[in-house]
Amino acid sequence: MTRGRILLVDGHSMIFQWADLAARHGRNTAAARGELVRMLTGLQDFSDWTVAVVFDGKGAKASSEGSEGGVAVFYSASGQSADSVIERLAAKYSRTHEVTVATEDSLERTTVEAFGCLTIGAARLR
Repeated sequence: MTRGRILLVDGHSMIFQWADLAARHGRNTAAARGELVRMLTGLQDFSDWTVAVVFDGKGAKASSEGSEGGVAVFYSASGQSADSVIERLAAKYSRTHEVTVATEDSLERTTVEAFGCLTIGAARLR
């Protein structure tokens, strides 16, 4: 039986590791997020991964913006980190899917690896 493949992306972790997106973020946060989603859409279109990206949010509760170009976009609630959303998704989907988490956060890597997920860094994702 083949398990589906999911890529969970720590959005701001990737943005701040890629010079072009970090510079854009300094001028326009929404534009940097949009560019990352556009790049991830291309990856999803040409791979067997289902891609979701998680950003730190400011709302009262965690939210999903639905999908942009087929990529699921999530925002954490105020007082909650994107890491906690990624960890919850990793725990949920690692039972039935092959899950890879893209992050530069070493504690996050350790946590999701405990759920059986694979991890990659910004350079590998790029």
